Amino acid sequence: MLPPEQRRKSWNRDPVPLAKDPIATVEGRVLNPATALTINGVKPRSTVYVGPRLVVSKSVDFEATMEVLSTVAAKLGWVVVEEREDPRTVGLKFGLRIVRLEVGSDDVALTPDGWTLLQQTRAQFGIDKVVGVGLDHVVFSNPTTTGMPQGDGHPQGDGHPQGDGHPQGDGHPAGMYSLRGQGGRQPIAYVGQPPTRHQEVPGRRPVVAILDTGCGQHPWLTGVVREDVTCNNHVIGFDPSYPDVEDTGDVTGPLDGVLDKRAGHGTFIAGLIHQACPDADILSWRIMPAEGPIPESEWITSLAQIADLLQRHRDGKEGGQAIDVLSMSMGYYHETPWDLLFDQTLYDILADISSNGCLVVCSVGNDATSRPCFPAAFAPWSDGTSLVPQRPGSLPVISVGALNPNKSTDALFSNAGPWVRAYAEGASVMSTLPVTFQGGLQAVAATTAYGRPRTSIDPDDFSGGFAVWSGTSFSAPLLAGRLARHMMGEGLDGMLQDDLDTANARARAAVEALTDITP
Repeated sequence: MLPPEQRRKSWNRDPVPLAKDPIATVEGRVLNPATALTINGVKPRSTVYVGPRLVVSKSVDFEATMEVLSTVAAKLGWVVVEEREDPRTVGLKFGLRIVRLEVGSDDVALTPDGWTLLQQTRAQFGIDKVVGVGLDHVVFSNPTTTGMPQGDGHPQGDGHPQGDGHPQGDGHPAGMYSLRGQGGRQPIAYVGQPPTRHQEVPGRRPVVAILDTGCGQHPWLTGVVREDVTCNNHVIGFDPSYPDVEDTGDVTGPLDGVLDKRAGHGTFIAGLIHQACPDADILSWRIMPAEGPIPESEWITSLAQIADLLQRHRDGKEGGQAIDVLSMSMGYYHETPWDLLFDQTLYDILADISSNGCLVVCSVGNDATSRPCFPAAFAPWSDGTSLVPQRPGSLPVISVGALNPNKSTDALFSNAGPWVRAYAEGASVMSTLPVTFQGGLQAVAATTAYGRPRTSIDPDDFSGGFAVWSGTSFSAPLLAGRLARHMMGEGLDGMLQDDLDTANARARAAVEALTDITP
């Protein structure tokens, strides 16, 4: 454990404010602790959120909540407009209602803002009147990448510590890992054999689910990855009409000739799981875009659907789906994690998923900070100061940091602290990328000799199907695959059972064997 002074400095290190472009697509705003409205001495931490919006948990009285929010909004010259519940969560146990803030007067001094309205309502009516109401946080995935090689002045090269890695020149330790040749996304030639997947196994195969950018074409993953699992005939994640970055690799700037920052992210993750547990079936849902983040509300919707799939499976109802491990390489920093203002909606869903025999494995983030990143920080803390009480009967959330290739030192970019409970390789790891990826960058030298073309390495030609990449994004799925392999048992004993007691026992044994958590 770090000495007290180092822990204090690490905790107080806030991520660098975002450049405008990455969050503009979701109307994102950065909550600045120096200027943010405070109440009752509660000082918020920095976070990123969808500005003119609040979210309301389905577990609270929506009409009563709307009444108090509208009363306060009117004094500010705003109106609160309720949006229809997402059809995908109608009838489900979990979900969120979104309320949009709009100008409602000709004499308005402040731009409608979720944080301001939330704090004003807490001050005027009390915290208990808005329990279950929160910001719609902006959620980032966790690879280290820089985008364009021109540097950090280009919109695709900015990066950000809360998701994309850091600009190459800002001095942050993650920057070095994002460079080609030092752990950034780079083509490599893999000359080994494919993972050995048995055509048949006794009993049921373990199932590992991924929420990410989807999965592209790769011979290792054909017949292994499914992307068609729905909930109540509703798509989980992006609609099929949404451009698939795992198909072409470049959907946000097709004229710039550069692969998108997260292109191949989901395929890379699927390949890691396949290497760790070749006999596992993988479910892949598209929820992360090619560039930029997503609102927390979209994430919650998908998790609510997954919770329903699991519950149906355990109840033996039609439309259920067995899932043994859920791997997520994304997260956010909450503004008030230590007090009653913290909303447990996300934890409640994850605890429900875990109580149905599914291990939830989360990457911890690449900011080189000990500040808790969620949902990874829902893991049971090693020092006993967990932010939320662990729900009896549910499996623990597993938080995973990154190791260097030597497997004995932590990657400099990896977050750390008592809430990080497991580590796996996450720097310069090898995995699959879609064989369809051929970016616009060219080899720096090319010629011919004896009738054969000769070139230097093309830095974004992934038609060979393999790459190295770095980030806690990749530590989490690697451990997820290892957990699934342990749950399956040695010698293909095929004893995976769908009764809850057996599933929980297997999962707890895997957690105890592969982490320092005693479930």
